[in-house]
Amino acid sequence: MVVLTRERDVAPLPQGTPVSVAGLGSGVLIDADGKILTAAHVVQTADAIAVEFADGDRIKAAVISSEPAADVALLQLERPPGRRATVAELGDSDAVEVGDQVFVVGAPRGITHTLTVGHISARRKPNSTFGGLSLAEFFQTDAAINQGNSGGPMFNLKGQVIGIVSHIITQSGGSEGLGFAVTSNMARQLTLEEKSMWNGLEGYLLQGEMAQVFNLPPPGVGLLVQRVAEGSPAARIGLKPGTLRATIGDEDLIVGGDVILSVQGISLGTPGNYDTIRRVMSESRPGDKVTVTVLRKGETLELTGIRQR
Repeated sequence: MVVLTRERDVAPLPQGTPVSVAGLGSGVLIDADGKILTAAHVVQTADAIAVEFADGDRIKAAVISSEPAADVALLQLERPPGRRATVAELGDSDAVEVGDQVFVVGAPRGITHTLTVGHISARRKPNSTFGGLSLAEFFQTDAAINQGNSGGPMFNLKGQVIGIVSHIITQSGGSEGLGFAVTSNMARQLTLEEKSMWNGLEGYLLQGEMAQVFNLPPPGVGLLVQRVAEGSPAARIGLKPGTLRATIGDEDLIVGGDVILSVQGISLGTPGNYDTIRRVMSESRPGDKVTVTVLRKGETLELTGIRQR
């Protein structure tokens, strides 16, 4: 199925004004009540989400769990899909071996309901790839994956979902046989069992020389807020997204937004504290107080809110 999104972005200079941008990814239905697995980067900061099925039925959806550090998210449709929708079975990714044949279904370049075939090229453990995906266990595959495939299912020959498509490594911008999918067991653990909290925030970690550029207070680590989804927990607590595009060194950033220094009193400056913050927030319950300390226009502020769900 196709996941359609709309979110706010900042136009390139000279305009530099907020614009509404349409996005597209893929997903897979995993129960009859309307739960759908997809990639976190497809929906993390979306203001509106809809899922389109093969028969043309389009249903609004909301994020109920998301873990950007593993690039996996869980959506809930606002109503159950029609009877013609097929629920996919989550398989055991631990049983998959290098060399196994797989197939991927998605909407590459917006061409919906496309199937490609390949093999498992390797299994990559957490922290063994790149891009800050520290929690993700990946399957590497030579099955053709392109923009629009993100969030789509990777199946074994039994028709079981063993992975959720995440990203590719490419120099051309298209498929070069280096695709990566989050393993189904990791997706199950983070979205169905632990239920990682969705915050609606996209950030960039500032540390080292980059932290000095932004004049961060000691210990000199913070999360620069890039985008915030409308109506999300991050928006309700009052976090401000960036307002202007800038290139600093080799990085293209959206600057002018808040820099998060700590969450629930836990500083981002201590190694391993991301996992601690993630665990504390995932274990919190509706009605619990949430406190975020930010740097805004040179001043340190404390934002407080109540977890809604």
